[in-house]
Order: sequence, then structure tokens, then C-alpha cells
Amino acid sequence: MKKVVKFGGSSLASARQFKKVGEIIRADKARRYVVPSAPGKRNDKDDKVTDLLYQCYDAAVEGKSYKKILEKIKSRYEEIIEGLDVNLSLDHEFANIEENFANKAGRDYAASRGEYLNGMIMAAYLGYEFIDAAQVIFFDEDGNFEPESTNQELKERLEHVERAVIPGFYGAKHDGSIKTFSRGGSDVTGSIVAKAIHADMYENWTDVSGFLVADPRIIKNPEVIETITYKELRELAYMGASVLHEDAIFPVRKEGIPINIRNTNRPDDKGTLIVESTVRKPRYTITGIAGKKGFCSINIEKAMMNAEVGFGRKVLEVFENYGISFEHMPSGIDTMTILVHQSEFEEYEQSVIAGIHRAVEPDYLEMESDLALIAVVGRGMKASRGTAGRIFSALAHARINVKMIDQGSSELNIIIGVKNADFEGAIKAIYDIFIATEL
Repeated sequence: MKKVVKFGGSSLASARQFKKVGEIIRADKARRYVVPSAPGKRNDKDDKVTDLLYQCYDAAVEGKSYKKILEKIKSRYEEIIEGLDVNLSLDHEFANIEENFANKAGRDYAASRGEYLNGMIMAAYLGYEFIDAAQVIFFDEDGNFEPESTNQELKERLEHVERAVIPGFYGAKHDGSIKTFSRGGSDVTGSIVAKAIHADMYENWTDVSGFLVADPRIIKNPEVIETITYKELRELAYMGASVLHEDAIFPVRKEGIPINIRNTNRPDDKGTLIVESTVRKPRYTITGIAGKKGFCSINIEKAMMNAEVGFGRKVLEVFENYGISFEHMPSGIDTMTILVHQSEFEEYEQSVIAGIHRAVEPDYLEMESDLALIAVVGRGMKASRGTAGRIFSALAHARINVKMIDQGSSELNIIIGVKNADFEGAIKAIYDIFIATEL
């Protein structure tokens, strides 16, 4: 068995956390390829090393004093090294960093050093081979990731390497300059490595015991999702519920490699298993609830709209002309509603309205602001009768008015629109009816 294990910043914030990670890796011989993040916060008042590196580099570029910040970063790593009792000096590395900062090597270079240095420490601590991600993960000259050349290089490099540490978050362009993924990109690195070595499992270790059914800021101690499909995850992640970088899904999904989200601080918890498909019966009718505030709706009415060829295209073209993407488009025989992000729409609202009038000459047009969208997602809904009825019953009991409902043909999700003010109450009501009552 071969497993790729990625550890987030909070899992590697201190020597104490490093030791937990070491125990986890050594507890399973299959955990052969390790992808570390940069050290995260040790407490609420602490700084992430990546943020300190950005600050340090910006100060260097602006000609300001940056030595104190660099010393602060250095002391973080020295503290970890001393706590682990590892025979390693990073003096040479920090001399290189200082020189490259002076030569303005770029913010991506600066940010990547957090993972690079943590990777060196991790390799020394475990006795694994260290492989610089800049040598095996490639971007083109425009900064676009090159999956094929990266996969080929990683395959060849790791073919005869039994155990290795590959830092997350960055790679390099062909001219050698460092390029990073977006924040949280260590998840992506782990996924790329898992694909290259045909891993049996990609374990992503963080500070939570998997995906939660609902936002813990709204629901106190929500249940953990045991198994979730990529499709369900996509629906929930789109609505903001994610502990995983969304680009991390695609490399392993193509290979059929499952992802296991685990908690470094509670290694005995099974976490959440993310799979292509499963015959496992879900514990509850729904898998998860997620949502976002800040939408508005444009409601269009016109008699015989359904007989007018190209009506929808003409309406959507108006939004396209102003660079506004739509979220949902529920419709009736003579009505059509477009839901968009309010912040994107406000600046162009009068121009869009005028454009719709010119394009389709509606009988009536009305706008409503301050709406929230809630996605109720679950593969179990397909086999359960009355799911929508239970949702409406729960919301009616909570005295919440439903402004919109939209269900996909896959029966995997139901989208509900409510007022922003009812957002939290609606999620609580739905959670109670499907989770709390089924416990």
C-alpha cells in the first residue's frame, strides 16, 4: 500500500505538533510520501509563517528594514528544530533567502520558503528523502500549472524512492523562477503526488475531524460526514463549505483515489472519506447543508414567454455584456428569475434593467435584494420520499418564508432562497429536521 499524507499549517505549527505528525506517519508503513505546509498559528495571537514571509519580502522590496521579521521567522524554525532534537542548520538557507529577497526574487518565492524549510525539517526528522517541489512541479511561462510534464517527472523521480518529503504549495517555471498555487495549495500538491505514484489513499490531515454536516458557527457540534462523493462535495464546496482546496479534487478523482480528511489532534477519528461513488448507505437522508448570503433576484414576467424562441438567451446576454455571472435561474411558463451576487450587480443594475427592457420587452420586472441561498445536498435524497416537503415543513414551523426553490435533475441537491436575516434560522431548522431528529 502507498499513501500520500499532507499536513496543514496548524498540524506543523510547533515541535509538539511535529511530534504528533511523526507518530501518525510511523503508525502506518503505507504513509510513505509526505507533503507539509508552512508552520501555521500556535495560538490565536500568533502569525502564520507564510504571512510573515510576505511581510518580510514586501519590506525588503520597499527598502524598509526587514531583519527583525526575518529573525522572527528564523526563530520559529529553530524552535521546532531544537524541540525535535534534529541535527540540522538552516543558516545557509536563510542566507540564500536574504540574498534572493535583496534581488527581488518575487512574492511567490518568498511565500514558498515556508513549505520549503518545513519540508527540510520534516525530512530530517523522519529520515526521509527531501525532494524540492521546484524540481518536480512545473508551471508554464504564464504561470499555468502543467499537469502532464509534472506527472511524468514525479513518476520518474519517485519510482525508486521508497519514502520522501515533497513540500506543498509551490513549483517552478521553466526558467527556474518559483510559482505558487493559490493559498491552501498544499492540498493540490498532495493530490498531484498521489496521482503520480498511483496511491491507494490520499490522507489530508488538518485540525478538524473531516467535513461537518453544517457550519459549526451556526450549528453547535454538528455531526461529521462519514462518506461523501465528489459530486456532493462539489455542491457543498461551491456554497462555501470546504476544508480542502477545490483544485485538489481533480487529479485524484481521475485516478479513482479516495481522499481521507483526518484530524492531527484526534488521529483515532475516522474523519471523512471522499470517493467517486459508493454503495454505502448514508447515515442521514442528507449529506450536508451549506449556504451563502448576499444575492439578489431579478424577476421577469411576460405573457407567452415560453413561446418566444431565444428569450432566455437574450436575457442572459444582457448579464454577460456586463460581466455578471448568474447563480440560478428558476422559471415558470410566463416568469423567469435570475439570481446573481448582489455586490457584482449593484454597480450595473440600471444598465442591466434597461438592457433587459430593450432585449425582451417584459410586461413586468421586479428586483429583490438581501437574499441568501442554501444548498441541501445528499445522495440519500434520491431514495427518500418527501424530502422537499420536510424542508418546507421545517422552515414553515420556524416561520421562515421561502423566496425560491430550485432542484437539479440529479436529485442530489435542493437550493432554497430565503432572506439574509433568515439564513442562520433556516440552516438550524433544516439541520434539526434531518439530523437532530434522526440521531
